[in-house]
Amino acid sequence: MKSPLFRVLALALLASASGCATAGSAWMAEPLPGEDTDGDEEWDRAFAEPTGAQRTSVPKPGSAAPRTQTLSERPPLGKVPPSQKKIVGKVLGTFRNTYYDFPGESEFKGARVSLKNPRCKTIAEVPRGFFEAVCVQGSGTLSSGSTVSFAKRDCECAEVCPRTGQKICFDELDKTQFPWGRGATGKAITPLLSVAVDTSVIPLGTAIYIPEFDGVPRDPEQSSFHDGCFIAQDRGMKVKGKHVDVFTGQTAVTKLWNRLVPSNKGVTVVLDNPRCARAEGVSLAAPRSDDE
Repeated sequence: MKSPLFRVLALALLASASGCATAGSAWMAEPLPGEDTDGDEEWDRAFAEPTGAQRTSVPKPGSAAPRTQTLSERPPLGKVPPSQKKIVGKVLGTFRNTYYDFPGESEFKGARVSLKNPRCKTIAEVPRGFFEAVCVQGSGTLSSGSTVSFAKRDCECAEVCPRTGQKICFDELDKTQFPWGRGATGKAITPLLSVAVDTSVIPLGTAIYIPEFDGVPRDPEQSSFHDGCFIAQDRGMKVKGKHVDVFTGQTAVTKLWNRLVPSNKGVTVVLDNPRCARAEGVSLAAPRSDDE
């Protein structure tokens, strides 16, 4: 027969073993301290992709399900957001920003109207939709490949432009010399370089720097990025006071820039910025009069 002392010691040993097993199970079930949060920034940097791409982040063990993150609103890698940059030059203030592009006749269908030149001769019969676009944008391309550009307003023989109420006549231009149309200086305009301005505020030929566009992709594929430099090369009926109308050239680029820097959001216009000095050497033809 076992003594009472032996039975007491045996019960004590069993209780101790049971307690250790319970404590160990509880410890193994708890998450490691900080395992869901530590290293998130390093994880994101390790899988960083070019601006504008979409990615699904790979979850770490024990973390939440994958999430889709849009990077299009981030500044390009290696670029400093405009708000953090030191602006060099003369700041003119905040200007209203809008965009215009270069419509093509082939993009439109429907009833046709005559596109007239200043001598009231018909350049081409074009879809009404194209006419209504080009009479606002100022320039466009015909299905023949020719470029047409604003020549003068108040043409008695021309159709009325619905959005402006003006009767606009056009010139047919050499597409090799004016692939994107002609600006108010009489020179060819260039996508993402030419802007329309109020010439009482900014003279034609002036180089301007807009920091909000510095680092913005120049195309949807993000093959290159803009430096923020532009030249005042055009005017517009609706461009008055502190307003810059950026020539994008293509509808896809208009949509891209309008998403990244929305119209009417307001942008900073700067003169005498050293990085835009290349624009100062652009030769100018005599500008058309305001009546043209």
